[in-house]
Amino acid sequence: MKTVILDGVRVAPSKVVCIGRNYVEHIKELNNEVPTSMVLFMKPNAALSSELITGAITPLHYEGEISFLIKKGKIAAVAFGLDLTNRELQSELKGKGLPWERAKAFDGAAVMSQFVSIEEYNIDKLSMQLWINDVLVQEGNIDLMIHKPLSIIKEINSFSTLIDNDIVMSGTPKGVGSYVKGDKFVGKIFVADREIISKEWIAK
Repeated sequence: MKTVILDGVRVAPSKVVCIGRNYVEHIKELNNEVPTSMVLFMKPNAALSSELITGAITPLHYEGEISFLIKKGKIAAVAFGLDLTNRELQSELKGKGLPWERAKAFDGAAVMSQFVSIEEYNIDKLSMQLWINDVLVQEGNIDLMIHKPLSIIKEINSFSTLIDNDIVMSGTPKGVGSYVKGDKFVGKIFVADREIISKEWIAK
């Protein structure tokens, strides 16, 4: 089983549940329709990685996300996550009405920083930034989300039990795009104005 780090201790999530189309500006940049209900998909444990890979054939797209770790059915910790996407393949599959897994759930498609414990009263104060080669490319906060974290957890638990150490990726703001080997990524998580996570990756 692949693991992530929670407050310095390695834990093994059974799955990663992802929220799609949760920021209006991101929906617009991909020319998608605003969904009438929550868009959910999953990545397996095998998709977890601490390294940032590049596509072997077609470029991958980055999607920076505020990511949560679950304990006792509730949000216990937060991390910066990258939902890697084979956009070309995803568009092809969507056009045929087929599932997205080949484009979203491949090995290395869920890149995680360390997780840091968080109190529930601080969840609504969270925001994220993604810098690539020292340029700010993505920025978002809880206020910009269509579906807020607590309602996301409630909805997931209504059909698929979140067990201890499962991860929920809460969606990406506008600014997604492709990248190449050697690009430097820095993902940051803030509580209000206080930076609590900063993680650097070099694309391999």
